[in-house]
Amino acid sequence: MALTIGSLNLQSRLILGSGGAASHQVVLDVLQASGAELVTVALRRFRPGSGSSSLYQDLAGAGATVLPNTAGAHTSREARTLAELGREALQTNLVKLEVVIDDRTLLPDPIELVDAARELVAAGFEVFAYTNDDPALARILADTGVVAVMPLGSPIGSGMGILNPANISLIVELVDLPVILDAGIGTASDAALAMELGVDGVLVASAITRATDPVKMAGAISLAVRAGREAWEAGRISRRPLAVPSSPFEGLPDFNLAG
Repeated sequence: MALTIGSLNLQSRLILGSGGAASHQVVLDVLQASGAELVTVALRRFRPGSGSSSLYQDLAGAGATVLPNTAGAHTSREARTLAELGREALQTNLVKLEVVIDDRTLLPDPIELVDAARELVAAGFEVFAYTNDDPALARILADTGVVAVMPLGSPIGSGMGILNPANISLIVELVDLPVILDAGIGTASDAALAMELGVDGVLVASAITRATDPVKMAGAISLAVRAGREAWEAGRISRRPLAVPSSPFEGLPDFNLAG
């Protein structure tokens, strides 16, 4: 089950997002329930010298690795500024790169995203790139030197699951990097399907933090990720339009023989 992404070696293939949590304690509770080791937190929530930075401290105290993200950035320049802030404040080269085209869809801006990825990689960052479910764009990002591509299943926070599973499978096939399904997960079955498509991991935020019972949902999605990965490794049977008997016909008595 171990997953290597850049300098990270993770036992859990579930990555947690902290957005939408009612409190820092909820984040810590779901961290424990899920067994996740990597948690992404928006850099815009970091304010040096203020109480708002305590989530980073709490997560570090719980043994989690923090993955700062550039959520809210609309341009390459904004994303680079946030990444640099994260490196200085948190002493890490890790960054989840998000550059969105507007605040309604929160869809990635391909041009600004690729530009930011190139510059951050050149500056020594380990970039986890949040991207559209576009195999061509995923390949371009891989060529920039990012450590992981993170295609969306559906828009952030929508809970609509995986709208284009064929594209996710194609990204897995074409990109020789860890592929993390990011955004759109609504419940455990969505996470299992993502893993069955061959992705290396799943990032989940709203589906857990905004669930009626976040802790229970964290445990359920953790189990789904593990089950989906094992199913992928086991290899599913082929889909067929007609029935295929599970028992052979050889050796059955011929009931049509004349008496």
